[in-house]
Amino acid sequence: MRDLIERDLRHIWHPCTQMRECEKLPPIPIKEARGVWLYDFEGRAYMDCVSSWWVNLFGHCNAQISAAIKRQLDSLEHVMMAGFSHEPIIRLSERLCALAGFEKCFYADNGSSAVEVALKLSFHYHLHKGKQRGKFLCLENSYHGETLGALSVGGVGLYRDAYKPLLLEVLSTSVPRGEDYSRELEALKILLQRHGEELCAFILEPLVQCAGNMHMYAAGFIDAAVRLCREAGVLVIFDEIATGFGRTGSLFAMEQCEEKPDLLCLSKGITGGFLPLSVVLLGDEIYKAFYGEYEKAFLHSHSYTGNALACAAAGAVLDIFEKEGVVEKNKKLSAFIAQEFEKLRDFDFLGNFRQRGMIYAFDILTEKKRSGLWIYERGLQKKLLLRPLGNTIYFMPPYVITKEEISYVARILRELFEEFEP
Repeated sequence: MRDLIERDLRHIWHPCTQMRECEKLPPIPIKEARGVWLYDFEGRAYMDCVSSWWVNLFGHCNAQISAAIKRQLDSLEHVMMAGFSHEPIIRLSERLCALAGFEKCFYADNGSSAVEVALKLSFHYHLHKGKQRGKFLCLENSYHGETLGALSVGGVGLYRDAYKPLLLEVLSTSVPRGEDYSRELEALKILLQRHGEELCAFILEPLVQCAGNMHMYAAGFIDAAVRLCREAGVLVIFDEIATGFGRTGSLFAMEQCEEKPDLLCLSKGITGGFLPLSVVLLGDEIYKAFYGEYEKAFLHSHSYTGNALACAAAGAVLDIFEKEGVVEKNKKLSAFIAQEFEKLRDFDFLGNFRQRGMIYAFDILTEKKRSGLWIYERGLQKKLLLRPLGNTIYFMPPYVITKEEISYVARILRELFEEFEP
């Protein structure tokens, strides 16, 4: 395994990583994986407590998704979507539109790209309507990806500050920090009164700002905010790249809201963690604004748009949700996660315990920088892959995790915090 690590570090620049730290904590080459477990080349196991950056829904090497990809591989691996199509993407689009209540799908191959599509569509829609609305609105503390457009509408300085000179002009509004969101709504109302005619779209992650330290906020605020935007003629984009496909207690987080968006971005769990795929769902009103002569078309493309293998995987994911009652099963698992993790409240340096469906999080209340890194390192020694967000510890496992495995995570965390010096 040492040889693999050396070869890796010789040529690979890893994402979200200060490579100098790899001298002390090198990347771990993984040989194989099953269910919630990853195995390195020396046979050590690591429980994937973060679903490999939130993409894995039904366990590694899930047999049903693997079989769907293998079947598709024998007939068609990929064809360009400009002027061509294929059955897996047609079936998938029909199912997604029926589930989410939209009429059209526009595909890309990763979450950031889906956000770019939604931003461009919303700007261009207003342009077709004869209006020049050149600004976007986002929530503070938000994260929507790391391409320049997506970074522009993000609010996490760690990712965006270095690139400020390159970013779009964006306005931001406060995200609620408690159950009372009257002040945040009043601030949004004033902002829309002043700048509403300049804004083309408001983008937000419904219910949970995932990369924003798993901050959770009320559906009531979202509903009121959407209504205010509608009154101002501002389109609404829901970024459900991380919250979609059962993470928050419903298939889509928007199901817990009364108001629906104009555009919905999906990715991550859409293929169960097997292959890259993303999609923007939208209604006919936006679609028809681009319908007509060639110059009106939405001229945006990705080489691997709507890849047939990825669409086959996504179809298998929807099959599992449909046939196995996943959302209802997750409600029981969520309750058990809460029961086990509540025991960590005994530590007075832990706080802000919170949960939304299959996402559980809490904070280490200390001024020490990067306490989460300590948990990451010690967790690996105890068979846990945890990847904290700063001092926020979160648990976002594949849905196939067992109660015994959940109890193991809670027990190991307790052991680690007994050693921790705040």
